[in-house]
Amino acid sequence: MQHNPLGPAAYLGEILADLAKTIDARVGDDPAASWTAKLLAGGPALTAKKLGEEGVEAALAVASQGDTEVAKEAADVLYHLLVALRSRGVTLDQVAKILADRAGTSGLAEKASRG
Repeated sequence: MQHNPLGPAAYLGEILADLAKTIDARVGDDPAASWTAKLLAGGPALTAKKLGEEGVEAALAVASQGDTEVAKEAADVLYHLLVALRSRGVTLDQVAKILADRAGTSGLAEKASRG
């Protein structure tokens, strides 16, 4: 990945795609040697549990901690979300398509359309 003069947020998609590739490469690795492999070996139940824990930690950071801690917890949530998606076989492309389809739609209207 090349350095982007606009900063990491300008190429967050590339960062997430690279991280997803790294997670894919850990499938089947020794769980004793890799946190990612350990999570994946535990299946969707373990990855969901860990994602929930990280989500709570992020929410608590947003409520009462400094910006640096909030950013760190957000990074943890994104990582654990990618691992959980991989454990279910859901790709970033699938997620991106849904987000693209929702672009320009009010969040309230989108929620109402779900029934």
